[in-house]
Amino acid sequence: MLRAGSAAEAAGRASPRPRDSAVPASARVRRGPGVLLRDIPVPSPGQGQPPQLCQNTPPVMSPGRAQQLHRAVPSRPKRNADNDLVVNGMEIYSMKIDSKVTSRFAHNVITSRAVNRGNVSKEVFFDVELPKTAFITNFSMTIDGVTYPGTIKEKEAAKKQYEKAVSRGQTAGLVKASGRKTEKFTVSVNIKAASKVTFELTYEELLKRQFGKYEMFIKVKPKQLVKDFEIEVDIFEPQGITELEAEGTFITNELQNTIKKTFSGKKGHISFKPTLDQQRRCPSCSESVLDGDFTVRYDVKRTTPDNLQIVNGYFVHFFAPTNLPKLSKNIIFVLDTSGSMSGREIEQTKEALLKILDDIKEDDFFNFILFDSEISTWKETLIKATPENLDEARKFVQQISAQGLTNLHGGLMRGIDILNAAHEENLVPKRSASIIIMLTDGQPNVGVSNTQEIEKAVKKAIDGRYTLYNLGFGSGVDYSFLERMALENKGLARRIYPDSDADLQLQGFYDEVSNPMLIDVELNYPENEIADLTTNSFKHFYDGSEIVVAGRFVDSNQNHLSVGVRGEGAQDALLYTTQQGAEQTAQAFQEQQYIFGEYIERLWAYLTIEQLLEKRITATGEEKENLTAQALALSLKYKFVTPLTSMVVTKPEENENEEGIADKPTEAEAGMFTGPLMASPLYHTYASAPTWYTSVDGDPHFIISVPQKKDAICFNINENPGMILNLITDPVTGITVNGELIGDKRANSDAKIQNSYFGKLGIANKHLDVKLTVTPERITIENGDEKTAFTWLDSVTLQQAGLTLIINRKKNLVLTMGSGASFVVVLHQVWKKHPLHRDFLGLYTLKSDKLSEQTHGLLGQFFRPIDFTILEIHPGSDPKKPDATMIVKNNELTVTRGWQKDYRRDPTHGVDIPCWFVHDNGAGLIDGVHTDYIVSSLF
Repeated sequence: MLRAGSAAEAAGRASPRPRDSAVPASARVRRGPGVLLRDIPVPSPGQGQPPQLCQNTPPVMSPGRAQQLHRAVPSRPKRNADNDLVVNGMEIYSMKIDSKVTSRFAHNVITSRAVNRGNVSKEVFFDVELPKTAFITNFSMTIDGVTYPGTIKEKEAAKKQYEKAVSRGQTAGLVKASGRKTEKFTVSVNIKAASKVTFELTYEELLKRQFGKYEMFIKVKPKQLVKDFEIEVDIFEPQGITELEAEGTFITNELQNTIKKTFSGKKGHISFKPTLDQQRRCPSCSESVLDGDFTVRYDVKRTTPDNLQIVNGYFVHFFAPTNLPKLSKNIIFVLDTSGSMSGREIEQTKEALLKILDDIKEDDFFNFILFDSEISTWKETLIKATPENLDEARKFVQQISAQGLTNLHGGLMRGIDILNAAHEENLVPKRSASIIIMLTDGQPNVGVSNTQEIEKAVKKAIDGRYTLYNLGFGSGVDYSFLERMALENKGLARRIYPDSDADLQLQGFYDEVSNPMLIDVELNYPENEIADLTTNSFKHFYDGSEIVVAGRFVDSNQNHLSVGVRGEGAQDALLYTTQQGAEQTAQAFQEQQYIFGEYIERLWAYLTIEQLLEKRITATGEEKENLTAQALALSLKYKFVTPLTSMVVTKPEENENEEGIADKPTEAEAGMFTGPLMASPLYHTYASAPTWYTSVDGDPHFIISVPQKKDAICFNINENPGMILNLITDPVTGITVNGELIGDKRANSDAKIQNSYFGKLGIANKHLDVKLTVTPERITIENGDEKTAFTWLDSVTLQQAGLTLIINRKKNLVLTMGSGASFVVVLHQVWKKHPLHRDFLGLYTLKSDKLSEQTHGLLGQFFRPIDFTILEIHPGSDPKKPDATMIVKNNELTVTRGWQKDYRRDPTHGVDIPCWFVHDNGAGLIDGVHTDYIVSSLF
């Protein structure tokens, strides 16, 4: 959560990387390009074995020898525990996470204190990962007793202030980055020697109930040992607490006892305060074991179906009936089986569907609709989930394959038609819940492909009768479109991350909606008594969840309320009336000592803003303007950082009055341009990378992963600066990648090898008529006659038809094109005043399986599997790097064992990758000779 910046972060790399450690001196010539495929750390030359995290125990010795050895060998000095607390000159001496939860509304304060133990100024970073559902409400830095507070402003005003600072060159932006469950808040500041700094961040959220429990998620990652580390959670629930649990993904058996948990009546308390030794990964380690998720779960007593609370002119109504008979459900799975779903995506989808089929109840009805270029169905109508039908469905799922284009409109309309027919022909029970779950990883590109037309057609066909849930697989989807369409049809959209657990994500979503208890639920309040009310009608109520409605009274002194609830159950209608009187209100005031301030008012504001923003997604014109104005006014009044507001932080004078902005991104903004302050999660894309990828980096080194061998091959291309090399050419997708070499600022007369690097990359897609030019200074997109330029100081997410571009400020860019092929360009910056070296680029390919089998180029030819055999390993000219004979492509080559650098995750230092080095510009490994790949221009 808090760390000190390294010298490399502060000043760039002041010295070049170690030169081509794979090549013996006798074989070294002028440097040329290179490629990378695997991430297997190995010892650096001269280091021997990797450093041990824990010291070995001393050898056992006999009593007669102990005294003699003690005299002969000096005793090892005791480890100084205080030295372990200082990292890069900075010590975090205190970190506290204090959470107060009142009636499901959580108020969280993170306080981190650090001191500069060095004798020079240090840059210290404050990194916090927050739940996506949270709103930041306050932030401040206190340096040597002087506090610098954050100010929440309307986003446009904050943006202008930020841009003004940028124009003066006086900014170091705060960034909010979306992850799977979290958003990241980061700020840095320079701290003088011996100075102290305190960071304090406050955020609030309404805890949602799922699977019968409320859950609060805290990300724990101090990144170093902390003398005083503590998590403290206080919970107050007027209904009473029935169960309380806490767990951490990093909790060891020893740490388990440090979690203290108590609850009685309406109050619960959890504390986690590990000692320094308990934080260590091992008894002699200086690394912290505190790295992961800390989760608190609890539930409340339910003697009645609901609970109503009134405080200071506001009320909140919680509705969660229990022991209701479950409704049967009619569920249509509409699945994208286009070519972009091929490979791991379709296999994970099939795995999830097979598990879902195990959970479908016999009273349920279901069917599968598949869409690619054509539409196909498992059955022509909804089918009851009998054991026989489920067995047949499993066989159908196992045979699903992916090919063709994406007729999303046709798939959805076929599913709606089948549901309509089932209801009209009374094939399904009248008292049942009808649900459509649609999964896609791309955008419609055949049939009706205009998203606005699809939205209108789907809304008209569903006509409020069914719920539509849209699941977007990966980053290639138009999430805004999926979200709008789902919200218009009383559902929601969810992003499925293409990681190894994608099948579990799919199954987890199904579990959330698999047990409907009520349909068409309405909570009615006296209109003449309520001034502002949050959403009070709901299509479905699911088992283990909770409906929450909050409102503001016309008369702020009102202390009573009557509510009528109606919903349709499995057997009959549920009719329920409840009321809150003055006596219960007075009791609530007596208990104020246990809770934080105007919690119900803030809960109402939080819920109102959240729902206004949701309605704004589907609104247009004047309605959207009104919703925006209401949400903005509430965000500013209650000091919430929302998608309409930003927090401006002005740093102290020694930081040249730098200013930064913290934004609140929406989920859809992972796929749309939102301006210079919006960033996607750094390296998040790598989570979806296949095991097999290729890259070229450094001056330049090529590394080819060979997963079936659990090994890699590497080679260099040695050419003069100014030469342009073809890296990838795919005639089917129309994608081409070329790179232009640059040299050092001047020739190094002391070096036998002159450096060359990639100083410019050109990535083109002729089918999209798009060209991307990347240099260490700027990124330029040409789309037909239109040209847009960015610098590496921008943080950008840009999406247009068939293309997604993410620029992570001063670090890298991620480009996804067409069928899903992805590329990462890493920016390498050196010390600006270095007499020799200059900034350069590295290229890494992700999802290369999305390119065709006809792909070629220095990199592209290795997107297809390659096999090799290693024989006769023997000592080489360097005793640390053996030579061997490699049989590859029917050629017998002499190769050398060595290492190359992977800079994907650490652009400054890289990670050593062991590989077999092929000499002479890859001769015998690449098709033809390396000069065949020289081209005349970047495009």
